[in-house]
Amino acid sequence: MRHAGAARGVAIGLATLAIALELANAWVTAQLPPASYTPLPFAPEDVAGTAFPVFGAILVVRRPRLAIGWLLCAGGVSAAANILSANLIALYGEPGWGWIVVQATWQACQLSLGVLLPLLYPAGRMPSPRWRWALLPAVAGHLLDWTAIVIMERELRDAAHVLVAAGMALAFASLAVRFTRGDPVERRQILWVLVTLPGLLIPWMLGGPFWWLATLGIPLIPAAIAVAVLCYRLFGIDTLISRAMVGTGLALVITAVYLAVGAASSLFLAEVDPVAGLAAALFAGVFFQPMRHALQRGVDRLLYGGIGVPAELAERLKHRLQRVDPGHGLLAALEVLREGLSVTGAAVEVDGATTVTGSPEPVARTVPLVWHGEPVGLLLIGPAGRRRFPAAHDERVIATLLPYLADAAHAVRMTAAVRRSRERILTAREEERRRLRRDLHDGLGQSLTGMAMVINAARVSLRRSPEQAERLLADLRAGMDAISGDIRQLVYGLRPPAIDELGLAGAIGELARTPEEPATSVETDGDLDGLPAAVEVAAYRIVQEALTNARKHAAASRVTVRLERDNRVLRVTVADDGIGLPPDARAGVGLGSMRERAAELGGTCVVRAAEDGGTVVSADLPTP
Repeated sequence: MRHAGAARGVAIGLATLAIALELANAWVTAQLPPASYTPLPFAPEDVAGTAFPVFGAILVVRRPRLAIGWLLCAGGVSAAANILSANLIALYGEPGWGWIVVQATWQACQLSLGVLLPLLYPAGRMPSPRWRWALLPAVAGHLLDWTAIVIMERELRDAAHVLVAAGMALAFASLAVRFTRGDPVERRQILWVLVTLPGLLIPWMLGGPFWWLATLGIPLIPAAIAVAVLCYRLFGIDTLISRAMVGTGLALVITAVYLAVGAASSLFLAEVDPVAGLAAALFAGVFFQPMRHALQRGVDRLLYGGIGVPAELAERLKHRLQRVDPGHGLLAALEVLREGLSVTGAAVEVDGATTVTGSPEPVARTVPLVWHGEPVGLLLIGPAGRRRFPAAHDERVIATLLPYLADAAHAVRMTAAVRRSRERILTAREEERRRLRRDLHDGLGQSLTGMAMVINAARVSLRRSPEQAERLLADLRAGMDAISGDIRQLVYGLRPPAIDELGLAGAIGELARTPEEPATSVETDGDLDGLPAAVEVAAYRIVQEALTNARKHAAASRVTVRLERDNRVLRVTVADDGIGLPPDARAGVGLGSMRERAAELGGTCVVRAAEDGGTVVSADLPTP
């Protein structure tokens, strides 16, 4: 910790020294006549001497062990010392040792910023030990340059400059190697710097009157390095590259079209120059939109390997979902996601079942799927292919397609729930039939057989023993009463008789009139006559189960039952003022049976907490 604090202090001291040198240089520059090569009151070296050490100090403060910050500080101080010493010579004349300082500081700036920085960026180490040989041309060039100065040999100095340039070229080639072989994070870090280099390289290559333009681009380089090292997870760089490439391509194409049409028009319309210019502009305008789309598609394919606009992926997914059934919608969504991300595969886990496209193993990323606040599954994304700019594009694609995937996963859950519900309904129906068969065979059948035997016995003993016949007939009467009760219970289990006697509203009112708490009121709205029998039974059973829950579990003092028929739907609502649903409530047999009764008719049943406390059971039952 102490060493880190000392390192930060040294870095801040170097940045302060560089700024002090630049302030001194500002005073010296003010004493000199204005420079002819720049309209600005300062040179590119002044900007480098200020920007590089400041951002270098920021890097050292945050990452004291990383060599990149120290190289920025050293290169910035060298640039500041170089421009100050050169201007002092210009102001006071050349002392015998003056150019030694200028030469030494310039070579230090070249070696730190032009050779070591690209070799070590962004990890602080070379791509491999073999790359240390890239230092050889630059060091040899600097030594040769000193030799040429001593012996005053101009041609030798030119050769020295070629060697230094070769060393710098090798150093920047290492960046290209890192870019092609590195992981997505390293490629993003390198890209931040590559975007800013043209602001320095283009004025340097143009030279002469254009060199001053580097003043505008130089601060962007250390700023990009600092952002890339400290905030490499920023995802906007690929958008900048895409737009820059499309804009540059459009400018070149439109300029070429304009010049070509202008030249052709001048040949045929030499005496009508305004018409030639107008024709060139019209042709350029006609080519603009088609060329923009063509360039955008080409850039997308170059950067992403497929579609670069997530909105287009969403439109493609919409069209695919319209052509498939809900059960296959999740697979279609996964295929579009896989195409947009260019990954080896993707999968979604929903309630223990997995839908897979491609080969998502090993899973590179797991994203939860949430549908209206409810977790519905997990999205598993496989490893990405070798693309240049996966990060930002992937985040945009995932953010755009995630709602569709959540909808599809929810549809899969609902489809599976409906299938399971139908299976349970069929199972329950078969169980009910088995119970009826057993009750009729073992109960009613056996009772009727016994009654037949009693009748035969009574007939035999009628003449010989009327008293015995009387007892047998009395037993027969009691047996018939028991059978009548059994039959009534069987019938009630199939359909409550109160519905036929009192109607649905009356039957529910009779159900609600019990001496037990809570007090229950029944409200109706609409015509309840002519309802299908299945709808009446389902509504009755749902209300019966809801009232049972309110009495047993809710500790309610009042329950309101409302029956409303509208637009071919019977809406059944049972609301109580009880303790409400617990946070970890799970559907039991009763709640499950209510939902299954509604689902059997193609309706829905929802149990939710009331806004003012209590519980509300709401069922919508179609009434065709």
